[in-house]
Amino acid sequence: MGFRAVFKHDRKGNWLDKDGGQIAFDDPERFGKAVHLADIHLEKGMQCNDCHFAQDNHGNGRVYGEPRAAVEIDCVDCHGTIRKKATLITSGPAAPDGGRHLDALRTPWGLRRFEWRGGKVMQRSMSEENKEWEIVQTADTITPGNVHFSRKSMRAKLINKDGVVPAYLSADDATLAHSNSSMTCYSCHTSWTPTCFGCHLQMTANARKPMLHNEGLLTRNYTSYNFQVLRDDIYMLGVDGTVTGHRVAPARSSCAVLVSSQNANREWLYYTQQTISAPGFSGQAFSTFVPHTVRAKETRECSDCHVSEKNDNNAWMAQLLLQGTNFMNFMGRYVYVATGKRGFEAIAVAEHDEPEAIYGSDLQRIAYPDDYKKFVEHRRELQAAAEHAGNVFDIQARGEYAYAANGAGGLRVYDIANIDNKGFSERVTTAPVSPIGQRFYVPTRNAMAVASPTTLGVDPLRQQLPENEEQAIHLLYGFLYIADKEEGLVIIGDPNLKSKSPGVGTLLDGNPANNFLKRALAFNPGGVLTGARRITIAGTYAYILTDKALVAVDLDNPLAPRVTATIGAPVLSDPRGIAVQFRYAFVVDREGLKSLDVTDLAQPKPIANALVPFEDARNVYVARTYAYVSAGKQGLAIVDVEKPEAPKLDQVFTADGQLDDVNDVKIGMVAASAFAFVADGKNGLRVLQILSPWDDPAHFSGFSPRPTPKLIATARTRGPALAISKGIDRDRAVDESGNQLAVFGRRGARPLNRNEMRSLHVHPRTGEPYSVADDAGEQPRAAAWSSLSSADSFTSFFTRARDWLNSFR
Repeated sequence: MGFRAVFKHDRKGNWLDKDGGQIAFDDPERFGKAVHLADIHLEKGMQCNDCHFAQDNHGNGRVYGEPRAAVEIDCVDCHGTIRKKATLITSGPAAPDGGRHLDALRTPWGLRRFEWRGGKVMQRSMSEENKEWEIVQTADTITPGNVHFSRKSMRAKLINKDGVVPAYLSADDATLAHSNSSMTCYSCHTSWTPTCFGCHLQMTANARKPMLHNEGLLTRNYTSYNFQVLRDDIYMLGVDGTVTGHRVAPARSSCAVLVSSQNANREWLYYTQQTISAPGFSGQAFSTFVPHTVRAKETRECSDCHVSEKNDNNAWMAQLLLQGTNFMNFMGRYVYVATGKRGFEAIAVAEHDEPEAIYGSDLQRIAYPDDYKKFVEHRRELQAAAEHAGNVFDIQARGEYAYAANGAGGLRVYDIANIDNKGFSERVTTAPVSPIGQRFYVPTRNAMAVASPTTLGVDPLRQQLPENEEQAIHLLYGFLYIADKEEGLVIIGDPNLKSKSPGVGTLLDGNPANNFLKRALAFNPGGVLTGARRITIAGTYAYILTDKALVAVDLDNPLAPRVTATIGAPVLSDPRGIAVQFRYAFVVDREGLKSLDVTDLAQPKPIANALVPFEDARNVYVARTYAYVSAGKQGLAIVDVEKPEAPKLDQVFTADGQLDDVNDVKIGMVAASAFAFVADGKNGLRVLQILSPWDDPAHFSGFSPRPTPKLIATARTRGPALAISKGIDRDRAVDESGNQLAVFGRRGARPLNRNEMRSLHVHPRTGEPYSVADDAGEQPRAAAWSSLSSADSFTSFFTRARDWLNSFR
């Protein structure tokens, strides 16, 4: 990947020079000043065969389950470790017994490929006769006085799990924070990673074309591959597979597939449906991998993987840990809008073909100029593709179903599988087979909100084979959850875990003959949940808002919930909306937006003075470093929450007064543009383009550039637009409690579990949160560490380094 023109930039998208200074977008010399993040091996003149030798390139006659199982080289074979310099003997997964001696290999010109020369390891090119380079040794980077010495390298490689760079190197790696046995080298030495969120596989019958993979055959069922979101703005970590030793490694979205199929009659049997993997995890797949974007200077900083001392990387940490940031979500062609007494509507907001450009967007203007012109001429008005009567206060679509909170009608599940099928006149139904043969509703007294524990397709009923080394799917994901104004929390699903379809498994087993939903229980101890009107799931906890308080409910056993905390007046007054991101929850109430510390999900803690006032805040949605507040008559308010304990108003958007009844907002991404879908009450659905290469070419590629909203489309709904269904969380592979949601593409690979995630921001000995500074002259910080002796401070860093070196003499 090193050849791709990716340049050094900050999280806001500003390009940076070699010293970290910003480069103006209109600077005529910006490409000359910019740092091209080419892999350092490529910069040295290396080609693939300089690292990967005959066995890696041509195999050894054995069949392997994954490419890296067939690789025999490892970083330490050439660069050595902190304890010793390179052995020049291969030690990778496919290395032969005893390894291959690299210093015995020859170039095409008969010269040694590797050799020691004057205390240095030199390597000659396999492609250019007179090209050679020094292979920097890891031990040299931590040795003061050596030409390759780096304070940052020394700190990173020698720091122990207590956050201290010790005076002497321990006998083994067990105490090191970043040992080679627990982390891959490229976990830190990667400069950037590709992010490919979403791939639409669209199969079309009666389309006679050559098969895609050079088989030399023709097919009449043609499947096109359509990449959806390609960016280079994030970094994620996971635990690598069994073959590579279960070490921490970079992770990426890979084969996050959505599928469509059109039959010979041009009927779309299913359209942009997500998949479920064999072990039951979502098919929005991830993989640990080797990015091949190694740099010496532009590497990961401490605050890329730990909470920063400025506390400005909460969103970044959520992304790093694969908890998702609500920014990359897939909304699709249809947006589902709850309209109260008029039921709900499915509104077509995008082109049918790829790219699925949002109507009225800059992408549509470029990709579909004729359609764009017609849309603008028709006053940018959207139309409902389907609708259904009811009394819908909240809605969540997932897969082939939409879950709705219908007030006195309780929970109602609607079949939306044929929303794009022209062969169906009634595209949204309550009983697709027969009212007698199924029951897609559960009565409750006054259902106000519904929560699916994830928008991903997760099936806890799938059988898992031990040889695949998969984690179990938490029982929480087998049920649905209702916030009922009178009954409190109502849990939907068959409570008999020994039945064929416990929970709501009937919605996932593909059998239409057993679609009978059941009610597991209602939970309202002492009336604490009376008045419940909003619910969100974070890890194994439900955060439920009543008209008086926020109530935290432990759902680790969803059949035995328990209240762990209640926060009411004077902290919260009439709470109305809540969103959770990593260590913080953001709540809107009668007074405005407030922040809570949820480092311990069971015990949310108020943060003093973390308030952004609003007169009419109704809900909140957090995407990366911005909170989007549905501010009612004030419009859509965008709050900067990069520093969650010090939120600040960034802007209020009303489209010149057109948005004046905002109830809800959800965000999704198409190609390089992001969009906000706004439930604007009496005005219907509004579509805002909030990020685009055409609106802000200087910053759009950053992790969290400042939104530049503009109104591009409107749908006049039959009733007031109250709620928007959330899109698919394409960048979420694990929940806040460490439960895996998305499948990983390596045997034994997985996201970090709860303890591993906590170790990146909570001290393992004291249990207190800590933070880090990127300056190599600073130690990780926490008040609880004040008991550490002064001898452990960084002021004696070089003295202790010298003593450590003397210990070898």
